[in-house]
Amino acid sequence: MKKILLTPLILAASLASSGLSAAEPPKGAAPMPAEMQQMVKTYKPELRQKVMALSPELKGTIQQLHAGHVRRAKETTLRQVMHEILSEYQSIASALATDNAEQASEAARRLANHRIPKGGLLPYFALNQVTDNDLGVLPAMNDIVEGSALKLADAADAGDMPKAASYMSDIMTGCVACHQKFRGVPGISANLMTPLSK
Repeated sequence: MKKILLTPLILAASLASSGLSAAEPPKGAAPMPAEMQQMVKTYKPELRQKVMALSPELKGTIQQLHAGHVRRAKETTLRQVMHEILSEYQSIASALATDNAEQASEAARRLANHRIPKGGLLPYFALNQVTDNDLGVLPAMNDIVEGSALKLADAADAGDMPKAASYMSDIMTGCVACHQKFRGVPGISANLMTPLSK
């Protein structure tokens, strides 16, 4: 009889200790923001464990990054959000080339206020990169991309198109740096066998 009662208790304790039971911070830790708690509930157990192991400071930083965006995707993935950002970047380039300050400003503001993808940002990183060290670069990359887009929008609003154009390379530099850090090399996959040599 005791053996039968102990088995569910041991299982419950192991689930709780592994972070599989709920998106609750460990005792004594700062509470996780409500939006992040909701997102974490949708994560697979492996990701949930990685997120729960992040420092309270980084969780707060990620929440701030999310809070800076008023649009939330229902089904849109991070890859689709990146395609939207590319489309806005191309719209900015077109506007600058045709001296259309309003289009440049509006497209730059849309780029800076892109949607947050379904589930937030974290589900789209490789599990081994869901660490304080790797994700700690996000604020700097965000400042380069979105901050430069907002500076571009302000310059376009002021009618200074050469200054607005000067921020295009900053935006692209931030995009490329983030892709190199997190996306990997296009066309290379650990799931493809290397071709046989001739």
